[in-house]
Amino acid sequence: MTRKLMPTILLVEDELSLALIVQDNLESRGFTVLHAPDGQAGLDLFWQHRPDLVVADVMLPVLDGFSLAEELRRRGATVPIIFLTARRQPADVVRGFELGGNDYVKKPFSIEELVARIHARLQPVAPALPAVVAIGQYEFDYPHQRLHRQGHTQTLTNREAEVLHHLYRQRNQVLGRAEVLRALWGDDTFFNGRSLDVYITRLRRYFRADAEVQIVNVRGIGYKLML
Repeated sequence: MTRKLMPTILLVEDELSLALIVQDNLESRGFTVLHAPDGQAGLDLFWQHRPDLVVADVMLPVLDGFSLAEELRRRGATVPIIFLTARRQPADVVRGFELGGNDYVKKPFSIEELVARIHARLQPVAPALPAVVAIGQYEFDYPHQRLHRQGHTQTLTNREAEVLHHLYRQRNQVLGRAEVLRALWGDDTFFNGRSLDVYITRLRRYFRADAEVQIVNVRGIGYKLML
């Protein structure tokens, strides 16, 4: 297979004037941009061209951005997804992450901000872990976002699996709070920090059957997964 020289971005945006501005600016920076005016057209273009990253508005006709992301994840696509949205409610942001989104850019936004977030999501990732790893009495199946223990399976959200993945990579070492926020959310704002706290609390609850597994706070620095 011939390696693509420049990243391809799928832009799913129904506001044509905004889409043209974003497309022109991204193409001037060397990206190849595919534009779809609705979520269903976005899905069709994705499976035809397999872009390197998806930028999708949340409020789309035919199929909204959340449903687009959910369908991509359901069918096994691991492509980074950045939502564009005018929504400000925390519940909407959290829902987008749990459906498989990787980042949010709130309207109105600058092209520079969007480009910076795209570059951050296209950075090479660290070497993959084995498909299934042992965490105390549990087996963590990262690709399928599941925790197994003695016949019981806990299905994780996309964001829970990502947080646990980062904790496991630095198990028995401190994982910096700002580091994981920037890696998963794109910035370390107060709101994103509160969201991270929620996911840490959920993960602690999932591991409560094994006292040897602890996720501890390291005050002022971050978290440590102790095994």
